[in-house]
Amino acid sequence: MSICLITGSHPRHLFLARELIRTGTVCAWIMEEREAFVPEPPPGLAPDLAGLFNHHFAERDRIEQLVFTRAGGPDKTPDFVVGTSGLNDPETIAFARNSGPQLVVSYGCSKLSEGFLRTVGCRFWNVHGGLSPDYRGVATHFWPSYFLEPQMTGVTLHETTDFLDSGALILTTSAPMTRGDSLHRLAARNIEHFAEVFCRSVRGLDFASLPDGKPQKKYGKAFLSGDWRPEHLRLIYEVHDDRIVDHVLDGKLTGRVPRLMSVLD
Repeated sequence: MSICLITGSHPRHLFLARELIRTGTVCAWIMEEREAFVPEPPPGLAPDLAGLFNHHFAERDRIEQLVFTRAGGPDKTPDFVVGTSGLNDPETIAFARNSGPQLVVSYGCSKLSEGFLRTVGCRFWNVHGGLSPDYRGVATHFWPSYFLEPQMTGVTLHETTDFLDSGALILTTSAPMTRGDSLHRLAARNIEHFAEVFCRSVRGLDFASLPDGKPQKKYGKAFLSGDWRPEHLRLIYEVHDDRIVDHVLDGKLTGRVPRLMSVLD
Protein backbone atom coordinates (compact mmCIF):
# COMPACT_ATOMS: atom_id res chain seq x y z
CA MET A 1 0.00 0.00 0.00
CA SER A 2 1.61 3.20 -1.23
CA ILE A 3 -0.84 6.16 -1.25
CA CYS A 4 -1.46 8.59 1.56
CA LEU A 5 -4.86 10.03 0.72
CA ILE A 6 -5.89 13.51 1.85
CA THR A 7 -9.49 14.54 1.23
CA GLY A 8 -12.22 16.90 2.30
CA SER A 9 -15.37 15.67 4.01
CA HIS A 10 -18.09 16.40 1.43
CA PRO A 11 -19.93 13.53 -0.30
CA ARG A 12 -17.82 13.67 -3.47
CA HIS A 13 -14.61 13.52 -1.44
CA LEU A 14 -15.79 10.52 0.58
CA PHE A 15 -16.85 8.79 -2.64
CA LEU A 16 -13.39 9.06 -4.19
CA ALA A 17 -11.82 7.98 -0.88
CA ARG A 18 -13.98 4.86 -0.88
CA GLU A 19 -13.12 3.98 -4.45
CA LEU A 20 -9.37 4.49 -3.97
CA ILE A 21 -9.31 2.57 -0.70
CA ARG A 22 -10.96 -0.35 -2.47
CA THR A 23 -7.99 -0.58 -4.85
CA GLY A 24 -5.85 -1.72 -1.91
CA THR A 25 -3.23 0.96 -2.55
CA VAL A 26 -4.04 3.38 0.28
CA CYS A 27 -1.79 3.18 3.34
CA ALA A 28 -3.33 6.14 5.23
CA TRP A 29 -6.26 8.54 4.94
CA ILE A 30 -6.26 12.09 6.29
CA MET A 31 -9.66 13.83 6.21
CA GLU A 32 -10.11 17.57 6.59
CA GLU A 33 -13.51 18.55 7.98
CA ARG A 34 -14.86 21.11 5.54
CA GLU A 35 -17.44 23.89 5.86
CA ALA A 36 -21.18 23.19 5.74
CA PHE A 37 -22.15 21.77 2.36
CA VAL A 38 -25.38 23.80 2.12
CA PRO A 39 -24.52 27.45 2.86
CA GLU A 40 -26.86 30.19 3.96
CA PRO A 41 -27.60 32.89 1.35
CA PRO A 42 -25.72 36.15 1.82
CA PRO A 43 -27.69 38.80 3.72
CA GLY A 44 -29.53 41.38 1.69
CA LEU A 45 -30.35 39.25 -1.36
CA ALA A 46 -33.63 39.94 -3.11
CA PRO A 47 -36.17 37.22 -2.23
CA ASP A 48 -36.21 35.71 -5.73
CA LEU A 49 -32.41 35.57 -5.85
CA ALA A 50 -32.26 34.07 -2.36
CA GLY A 51 -34.67 31.43 -3.62
CA LEU A 52 -32.36 30.61 -6.53
CA PHE A 53 -29.41 30.44 -4.15
CA ASN A 54 -31.21 28.02 -1.85
CA HIS A 55 -32.40 25.91 -4.76
CA HIS A 56 -28.93 25.70 -6.29
CA PHE A 57 -27.19 24.45 -3.16
CA ALA A 58 -30.06 22.23 -2.05
CA GLU A 59 -30.00 20.59 -5.47
CA ARG A 60 -26.25 20.08 -5.23
CA ASP A 61 -26.76 18.37 -1.89
CA ARG A 62 -29.61 16.22 -3.24
CA ILE A 63 -27.62 15.06 -6.25
CA GLU A 64 -24.45 14.31 -4.28
CA GLN A 65 -26.37 12.40 -1.63
CA LEU A 66 -28.15 10.44 -4.35
CA VAL A 67 -25.07 9.65 -6.43
CA PHE A 68 -22.28 9.36 -3.91
CA THR A 69 -23.96 7.75 -0.91
CA ARG A 70 -26.21 5.24 -2.68
CA ALA A 71 -23.54 2.54 -2.40
CA GLY A 72 -22.66 3.40 1.19
CA GLY A 73 -19.76 5.28 2.67
CA PRO A 74 -16.10 4.36 2.78
CA ASP A 75 -15.27 0.90 4.07
CA LYS A 76 -13.08 2.43 6.77
CA THR A 77 -12.97 5.57 8.85
CA PRO A 78 -10.25 8.19 8.34
CA ASP A 79 -6.97 7.46 10.07
CA PHE A 80 -6.44 11.13 10.94
CA VAL A 81 -9.07 13.89 11.09
CA VAL A 82 -8.26 17.61 11.16
CA GLY A 83 -10.08 20.92 10.88
CA THR A 84 -9.22 23.41 8.17
CA SER A 85 -6.81 25.18 10.50
CA GLY A 86 -4.90 21.98 11.25
CA LEU A 87 -4.13 20.50 7.85
CA ASN A 88 -0.60 21.91 7.72
CA ASP A 89 0.18 21.47 11.42
CA PRO A 90 3.35 19.55 12.34
CA GLU A 91 1.23 16.68 13.73
CA THR A 92 -0.55 16.20 10.40
CA ILE A 93 2.68 16.36 8.43
CA ALA A 94 4.32 13.86 10.79
CA PHE A 95 1.38 11.48 10.42
CA ALA A 96 1.63 11.63 6.63
CA ARG A 97 5.41 11.13 6.69
CA ASN A 98 5.25 8.25 9.18
CA SER A 99 2.70 6.39 7.07
CA GLY A 100 5.53 5.81 4.60
CA PRO A 101 3.78 6.72 1.33
CA GLN A 102 5.33 6.71 -2.11
CA LEU A 103 2.59 9.05 -3.33
CA VAL A 104 0.25 11.56 -1.67
CA VAL A 105 -3.08 12.11 -3.48
CA SER A 106 -5.16 15.09 -2.34
CA TYR A 107 -8.73 16.01 -3.23
CA GLY A 108 -10.99 18.68 -1.81
CA CYS A 109 -8.70 19.80 0.99
CA SER A 110 -7.07 23.14 1.74
CA LYS A 111 -3.82 24.05 0.04
CA LEU A 112 -0.89 22.00 1.30
CA SER A 113 1.98 24.11 2.56
CA GLU A 114 5.45 24.12 1.07
CA GLY A 115 6.66 22.54 4.31
CA PHE A 116 4.18 19.69 3.90
CA LEU A 117 5.33 19.02 0.34
CA ARG A 118 9.00 19.20 1.30
CA THR A 119 8.87 17.18 4.52
CA VAL A 120 6.93 14.05 3.58
CA GLY A 121 9.52 13.04 1.02
CA CYS A 122 7.46 11.61 -1.85
CA ARG A 123 5.50 12.63 -4.93
CA PHE A 124 2.28 14.66 -4.55
CA TRP A 125 -0.66 14.58 -6.97
CA ASN A 126 -3.83 16.66 -6.64
CA VAL A 127 -7.32 15.94 -7.97
CA HIS A 128 -8.95 19.12 -9.29
CA GLY A 129 -12.62 19.27 -10.22
CA GLY A 130 -12.12 21.15 -13.47
CA LEU A 131 -10.21 20.83 -16.73
CA SER A 132 -6.85 22.54 -16.37
CA PRO A 133 -5.61 24.83 -17.71
CA ASP A 134 -8.97 26.01 -19.10
CA TYR A 135 -10.84 25.94 -15.79
CA ARG A 136 -8.67 26.29 -12.70
CA GLY A 137 -9.48 27.45 -9.20
CA VAL A 138 -12.92 27.59 -7.55
CA ALA A 139 -16.38 26.41 -8.71
CA THR A 140 -14.91 24.93 -11.88
CA HIS A 141 -17.80 22.52 -12.38
CA PHE A 142 -20.09 25.56 -12.46
CA TRP A 143 -18.29 27.82 -14.90
CA PRO A 144 -18.33 25.59 -18.02
CA SER A 145 -22.13 25.50 -17.96
CA TYR A 146 -22.30 29.23 -17.23
CA PHE A 147 -20.16 29.84 -20.32
CA LEU A 148 -22.46 27.53 -22.29
CA GLU A 149 -19.89 24.79 -22.88
CA PRO A 150 -20.85 22.02 -20.43
CA GLN A 151 -18.80 19.60 -22.53
CA MET A 152 -15.75 21.29 -20.96
CA THR A 153 -16.74 19.98 -17.51
CA GLY A 154 -14.11 17.52 -16.30
CA VAL A 155 -11.54 16.47 -13.73
CA THR A 156 -7.76 16.94 -13.70
CA LEU A 157 -5.06 15.04 -11.84
CA HIS A 158 -1.87 17.09 -11.70
CA GLU A 159 1.39 17.33 -9.82
CA THR A 160 0.94 19.45 -6.70
CA THR A 161 2.74 22.79 -6.74
CA ASP A 162 2.50 26.16 -5.00
CA PHE A 163 0.58 27.58 -7.97
CA LEU A 164 -3.17 27.09 -8.24
CA ASP A 165 -3.96 23.96 -10.29
CA SER A 166 -0.91 24.60 -12.47
CA GLY A 167 1.20 21.49 -11.89
CA ALA A 168 2.19 19.15 -14.70
CA LEU A 169 -0.75 17.09 -15.93
CA ILE A 170 -1.08 13.41 -15.04
CA LEU A 171 -4.63 12.69 -16.22
CA THR A 172 -7.62 14.63 -17.52
CA THR A 173 -11.10 13.13 -17.94
CA SER A 174 -14.46 14.36 -19.16
CA ALA A 175 -17.61 12.26 -18.94
CA PRO A 176 -19.97 12.00 -21.92
CA MET A 177 -23.02 14.20 -21.42
CA THR A 178 -26.38 12.47 -20.94
CA ARG A 179 -29.70 13.96 -21.93
CA GLY A 180 -31.45 15.37 -18.90
CA ASP A 181 -28.22 16.13 -17.01
CA SER A 182 -28.55 19.19 -14.83
CA LEU A 183 -25.49 21.21 -13.91
CA HIS A 184 -25.01 19.26 -10.67
CA ARG A 185 -25.74 15.85 -12.22
CA LEU A 186 -23.14 16.52 -14.91
CA ALA A 187 -20.62 17.47 -12.22
CA ALA A 188 -21.32 14.27 -10.27
CA ARG A 189 -21.12 12.20 -13.45
CA ASN A 190 -17.67 13.61 -14.10
CA ILE A 191 -16.46 12.65 -10.64
CA GLU A 192 -17.84 9.13 -11.08
CA HIS A 193 -16.09 8.85 -14.43
CA PHE A 194 -12.78 10.13 -13.10
CA ALA A 195 -12.88 7.71 -10.17
CA GLU A 196 -13.43 4.79 -12.53
CA VAL A 197 -10.57 5.78 -14.84
CA PHE A 198 -8.11 6.70 -12.10
CA CYS A 199 -8.76 3.68 -9.91
CA ARG A 200 -8.29 1.39 -12.88
CA SER A 201 -4.93 3.05 -13.59
CA VAL A 202 -3.86 2.99 -9.93
CA ARG A 203 -4.06 -0.79 -9.81
CA GLY A 204 -1.36 -1.02 -12.46
CA LEU A 205 0.94 1.75 -11.20
CA ASP A 206 4.58 1.09 -10.43
CA PHE A 207 4.91 3.29 -7.35
CA ALA A 208 8.68 2.96 -7.41
CA SER A 209 8.77 4.60 -10.84
CA LEU A 210 5.87 7.01 -11.11
CA PRO A 211 5.49 8.81 -14.44
CA ASP A 212 6.28 12.49 -14.82
CA GLY A 213 3.45 14.82 -15.68
CA LYS A 214 3.10 16.82 -18.86
CA PRO A 215 3.71 20.55 -18.27
CA GLN A 216 0.76 22.83 -18.95
CA LYS A 217 1.68 24.85 -22.02
CA LYS A 218 -0.99 27.51 -21.80
CA TYR A 219 -2.47 29.58 -19.02
CA GLY A 220 -6.24 29.43 -18.74
CA LYS A 221 -8.55 31.23 -16.37
CA ALA A 222 -8.02 30.79 -12.63
CA PHE A 223 -11.39 31.39 -10.95
CA LEU A 224 -11.33 32.83 -7.45
CA SER A 225 -14.05 32.60 -4.82
CA GLY A 226 -14.90 36.27 -5.37
CA ASP A 227 -15.62 35.67 -9.06
CA TRP A 228 -18.88 33.85 -8.31
CA ARG A 229 -22.01 35.77 -7.38
CA PRO A 230 -25.60 34.60 -6.82
CA GLU A 231 -26.61 36.66 -9.85
CA HIS A 232 -24.83 34.11 -12.06
CA LEU A 233 -27.57 31.63 -11.18
CA ARG A 234 -30.12 33.53 -13.24
CA LEU A 235 -28.57 32.37 -16.51
CA ILE A 236 -28.52 28.74 -15.39
CA TYR A 237 -32.05 28.54 -13.99
CA GLU A 238 -34.09 31.42 -15.41
CA VAL A 239 -32.66 31.67 -18.93
CA HIS A 240 -31.87 27.98 -19.57
CA ASP A 241 -33.99 26.17 -16.96
CA ASP A 242 -30.92 24.07 -16.04
CA ARG A 243 -31.11 22.36 -19.45
CA ILE A 244 -27.84 23.57 -20.95
CA VAL A 245 -26.65 20.00 -21.58
CA ASP A 246 -29.80 19.27 -23.61
CA HIS A 247 -29.29 22.47 -25.61
CA VAL A 248 -25.79 21.28 -26.58
CA LEU A 249 -27.00 17.80 -27.45
CA ASP A 250 -29.75 19.34 -29.58
CA GLY A 251 -27.22 21.47 -31.47
CA LYS A 252 -28.58 24.75 -30.14
CA LEU A 253 -25.23 25.51 -28.51
CA THR A 254 -21.77 24.64 -29.77
CA GLY A 255 -18.29 25.19 -28.44
CA ARG A 256 -14.92 23.67 -27.74
CA VAL A 257 -14.17 19.99 -27.44
CA PRO A 258 -12.01 19.00 -24.44
CA ARG A 259 -8.49 17.75 -25.20
CA LEU A 260 -7.86 14.92 -22.81
CA MET A 261 -4.57 13.24 -21.89
CA SER A 262 -2.99 10.65 -19.61
CA VAL A 263 0.56 9.65 -18.71
CA LEU A 264 -0.79 6.61 -16.86
CA ASP A 265 -1.48 4.46 -19.94
